[in-house]
Amino acid sequence: MPTKPHRVLLDRVSGYADEAAAYLRRRRHLRKPFARTYYPGGRSLAFTDDTEAGKTLFEAAERLIDVASPKKPGSEK
Repeated sequence: MPTKPHRVLLDRVSGYADEAAAYLRRRRHLRKPFARTYYPGGRSLAFTDDTEAGKTLFEAAERLIDVASPKKPGSEK
């Protein structure tokens, strides 16, 4: 008995969805946070959070976000 046409299509779409989900899992696992700084002349550097300069940049960015973010009524900060 031949397979139903919609099942072939469903299997193909399911296969693509499985591959896409696996790709996103791998990408998310390998991705590391970084801070990029730009200099005059177009030069830029990326600092990861495992370097001393990167840690300093991440801490400064966190403080800046805390200061700039709107405060909710009743919050203690």
